[in-house]
Amino acid sequence: MGGVPCIRGLRIPVATVVNMIAEGMSPEEIIVELPSLDSSDVAAALRFAADTISDREIPLQSTA
Repeated sequence: MGGVPCIRGLRIPVATVVNMIAEGMSPEEIIVELPSLDSSDVAAALRFAADTISDREIPLQSTA
């Protein structure tokens, strides 16, 4: 996958799972859509994303 972080050796990028959560899908819906995953994989994707940005300062954009 060209160095893209994937879920436990599967060819499912972490970003795909995080984007599915961001679009409002529940972990159960993600597992139905990607049956090779389980609930711990979804949690691991979110932990990875959180760890990746935990030491970065990300400016928020004003919505007003």
